[in-house]
Amino acid sequence: MKENKSERIRIKDIALKAGVSVGTVDRVIHGRSGVSKSSKKKVEEILEQMNYQPNMYASALASNKKYNFACILPSHTQEDYWIDIEAGMEHAVSVYKDFNIRLNIMYYDQYEPGAFAQVGMKMLETMPDGVIMAPSSEDETKSTALELNARNIPYVFIDSNIKSLSPLSFYGQNSHSSGYFAAKILSLMAEKNDSVVIFRLIYGGRLGSNQQRNREEGFREYIKNNCPGIKLYELDFYVNKPEDNEKIMEEFFAAHPEIKCGITFNSKAYIVGEYMQKINRKDFKMIGYDLLRRNVKCLKEGSIEFVIAQQPTEQGQSCIETLFEHLILKKEVKPYNYMPISLISKENMDFYLDAHVRTNNI
Repeated sequence: MKENKSERIRIKDIALKAGVSVGTVDRVIHGRSGVSKSSKKKVEEILEQMNYQPNMYASALASNKKYNFACILPSHTQEDYWIDIEAGMEHAVSVYKDFNIRLNIMYYDQYEPGAFAQVGMKMLETMPDGVIMAPSSEDETKSTALELNARNIPYVFIDSNIKSLSPLSFYGQNSHSSGYFAAKILSLMAEKNDSVVIFRLIYGGRLGSNQQRNREEGFREYIKNNCPGIKLYELDFYVNKPEDNEKIMEEFFAAHPEIKCGITFNSKAYIVGEYMQKINRKDFKMIGYDLLRRNVKCLKEGSIEFVIAQQPTEQGQSCIETLFEHLILKKEVKPYNYMPISLISKENMDFYLDAHVRTNNI
């Protein structure tokens, strides 16, 4: 077995070479205070000369320090996509339980202007060591991100990214590419001059997430460049009026019976799928996002043709792991981590779900 050079270097040897105490070397290695600038410089020079790499894993265990991780997510129900995100994070926290990691999840209304910033202020009061955020718009997320930067608190974005705010890392799909890909698949399902309806979930004229906006932009770009004969319609559902959804669809399809393809860029494709089952319409082809229980049921029944999945449990788990590696193990982390754009149908759904559960061990 190859011997680890770092394990052969004793702190005592470093102290002798630097002409300082063993305690001083220990404080420098672990970034603690109480060391003069001259002594710190001497120790760091010897560490570099000897190529010393401390065992940060063992050191972190020995320190018994407590770590407070905070997370900001959109408010959601037990059936929503975010439940799997939370499950992944909670699983990772349990894996690293010996390192005294505590996770505090806070929620904001993604359809309410200013809600993210308000929750961000409350989150900062908890004095977190690291933060995970599902960002709102850039304007609303910016104030919280800038305050975290000012306090030197690392933060990871999940689900959607805002590159200009320079997070430590990001986990999620490339939303523009995802929308572009969805358009390519839908164009294969539609006839050359067919019309397609985009179902949108809004509140007061506002989409709920950056992901939806970016997916739609990618979708429209592909259609414009490759399928100019396809006409796009928009049909808006209102978050605060779910009881109106059926009436909205009835009126739309009465006016446009020729439309046989549709897509939504949020996780609630089942709204359309369940309606198609209710009216027993078999010729409408629908694409949506995320393997929610009701979406899965519609896939099985054939009222949704495809779902694009994005491994939410893995995203949640990976965000905790990234903060752990950065803060505790002092490792460099990858800034952009794009989830696979997985196309799921009723034929491959069970295999995907089975592999997903086994991979994440949840």
